[in-house]
Amino acid sequence: MANLLKSSLSQSLGTLQKWTPITGGLHGETDQGSFRLLVYNANIIRLSVARAGDAFEDFSYAVIASPETDHHRVSEKDGVVRVTTTALSVEITKSPVRFRFLTADGKTINEDDPAFGTSWNGDQVTTYKKLQEGERFIGLGEKTGPLDRRGQGYTNWNTDSFAYSTGADPLYSTIPFYIGVHHHLSYGIFFDNSHKSFFNFGASNNRFSSFAADGGEMNYYFIHDTSVAGIVKHYTHLTGRMEMPPLWSIGFQQCRYSYYPDKEVLTLAQTFRDKDIPSDVIVLDIHYMEQYKIFTWSKKDFPQPQKMLEQLKALGFHVVVMCDPGIKVEEGYEAYDSGVKQEVFIRYPDGTNYSGQVWPGWCHFPDFSSPKTRQWWQEQFKAYVAMGLEGFWNDMNEIATWGHMLPENIEMDFEGNKATMRRGRNLYGFLMARSTYEGTKALLKGKRPFNLTRSGYSGVQRYAALWTGDNVAYDEHMIMGARMVSNLGLGGIAFAGYDVGGFVGDANTKLYARWISIGAFSPFFRGHSMINSRDSEPWAYGEEVEQISRNYIKFRYQLLPYIYSLFHEAAETGMPVQRALALDYTHDFKIYDGQFYNQYLFGPNFLVAPVESTRDFVKVYFPEGKWYSLYDGKPFTGNTEVIVECPAHRLPVYVKAGAVIPMQPVRSHTKEATDTLIVHVYTGSDSRFCYYTDDGSTFAYQQGEFSKRWITYSDRQRQITFEEVEGMYTSPVKHLAVVVHGLDQSVLHVQVNGEHKAFRHETNTFFAALEKFDPIYDPEPAPYEDVHRVDVDYRHGAIVLQW
Repeated sequence: MANLLKSSLSQSLGTLQKWTPITGGLHGETDQGSFRLLVYNANIIRLSVARAGDAFEDFSYAVIASPETDHHRVSEKDGVVRVTTTALSVEITKSPVRFRFLTADGKTINEDDPAFGTSWNGDQVTTYKKLQEGERFIGLGEKTGPLDRRGQGYTNWNTDSFAYSTGADPLYSTIPFYIGVHHHLSYGIFFDNSHKSFFNFGASNNRFSSFAADGGEMNYYFIHDTSVAGIVKHYTHLTGRMEMPPLWSIGFQQCRYSYYPDKEVLTLAQTFRDKDIPSDVIVLDIHYMEQYKIFTWSKKDFPQPQKMLEQLKALGFHVVVMCDPGIKVEEGYEAYDSGVKQEVFIRYPDGTNYSGQVWPGWCHFPDFSSPKTRQWWQEQFKAYVAMGLEGFWNDMNEIATWGHMLPENIEMDFEGNKATMRRGRNLYGFLMARSTYEGTKALLKGKRPFNLTRSGYSGVQRYAALWTGDNVAYDEHMIMGARMVSNLGLGGIAFAGYDVGGFVGDANTKLYARWISIGAFSPFFRGHSMINSRDSEPWAYGEEVEQISRNYIKFRYQLLPYIYSLFHEAAETGMPVQRALALDYTHDFKIYDGQFYNQYLFGPNFLVAPVESTRDFVKVYFPEGKWYSLYDGKPFTGNTEVIVECPAHRLPVYVKAGAVIPMQPVRSHTKEATDTLIVHVYTGSDSRFCYYTDDGSTFAYQQGEFSKRWITYSDRQRQITFEEVEGMYTSPVKHLAVVVHGLDQSVLHVQVNGEHKAFRHETNTFFAALEKFDPIYDPEPAPYEDVHRVDVDYRHGAIVLQW
């Protein structure tokens, strides 16, 4: 078999000649090349494979972890070399060299195809993996297609995909990480190679899955854990986790291509306040600039930008500005002149600066893989930061240019190890996001920047939120967007979203109403629309849709304590805010069914079922457990399919039994103070939730200036426990209301730290009545439920409630 792939057409590793223990793993020499196995921890193995004469590259922008040295042992028996950790083992056959990954008790998790293994076809390197019986594949980041990618193939080549179809590939970002599931086992593979890459999950064959790249080495990380959630945590240990975003950035953001002049921007802000629709952010697209040149302001439309920003701040608004990488070729334009002088632009091999056309005309583009360019980029943001800007939007960073044929011979610095755009293209957006985040973070001197990017690579979660690009205003895109954000969460990107209402085209009233309701349960919540399209603000679709929008946006703001706590969890563990059901219900085959694979969890406690605006009824699948309707508290049993009504004003959303959900009174924006926390508890199961808060705007939390409180609910003991507060931050919360859902009305009293108190019986609704504006029928009443409430002083130490 070893001779099958020795032809000039294809070549594999061949036969192992010798192996040598090295720090953290082993090195193997074969008659066709070499490999190196490194143990990063008990659950993560790195495998690098090179052809004869090639050195291992040992360079990554994505990976920030280092291998550990005391987690494994190496042995050899019967022609098989074995590397063993407490979590898994790797068997390396010697002739031919093939790799097999097993659980600690000897079950096969993943193995090379016996004939092909890792092979080269010209410069292209591919690893072929044997398809396991019933194997499913999930993840791969920003990709269209179903949740289970079995039978599909994908390409990673970051591309400006304007108005992409629901089956388009590739798109804007590269996250070459997937998770395989079979026989109640799961594993992850991160292929850290930034060249154009290809993933085949049994597409057009029934023999193997594979991952390949057009250049570079075979370099992948194998991750095993007992759960998919554990695999995501290990992957984000490798590639890093986000820092806490500013609180205002997870409120509602309103964008358009474009809002101008300044009077329109101020009118927009005032309208949000007049109409009692909460919002924190207005986003300025390219028309705020002078002739689309970054780091400038239009003299005609924004003659006094500082004054405008101060007026918006007084209304409680932050501003996010568009930042494109193209620097217009124009003498006298400071960014161009200084960039040429300091030699910061990407170049052709003959040393001339590359020029490509984009919005300002012919442009040069910064080489963000050079430290001196990143420092230059930081300098350019000084004026923005000085006038109070804290939010930045990295767009067109694939790189997008007219013609869409970026020359591949352009060279990038790569920290002094030059490479061409063949290696750099998939990294360019990542590097721009890094440069913007690091630069503005330094300039803001302790305040958190908000940074958004369209393009990225694995690890971009350390520097930016990501949105799914130029989507289209129709139902299929709305539903697909929700699924893509779930997939991004599986790829370590917790702060992600889509353009609510659709960027391209015109949403109708029902579509916008549905989209705003789904977006309220998205990590990144922004409305956006394109030039020459209809107005697309919450009030632009008539009074009924305005009220629907107001309801869901207000609920988003009530939920901010819960959502902000989820972002803390993402920063600590890598767990996403929006969660594919595969994270918690991996081996429930129903969640992969096309009827249900769009459903997701928002945090651990909300089950969201996105549904097209054209449907009045939808079939919802309830996973294991007990669930309550968000609107009226109606209970549903798990492992069942139920047809539910879904009018435009009622997205199917359910709360998990045992849920602990910290909420607050509605605020117009995040700077409005409140001293009240309302914790909703749903009976029926045990649970534990960490309520987290800090100042919402600085990095002081990294020095202990936070307030963290674990809340535990025991259903059997009928007891809620608020543990002692951790951290040095003094929370503004003084008043605590505990609202219990699902209790029998006969329960009248509760003990609070042993003190006898009466429950207050209330009618609860999270939504105001929706006015139908129908002259014949009365407005539909808001759905409600009967709940139990008790008010407590939050400033106690431990608080125990029992009934």
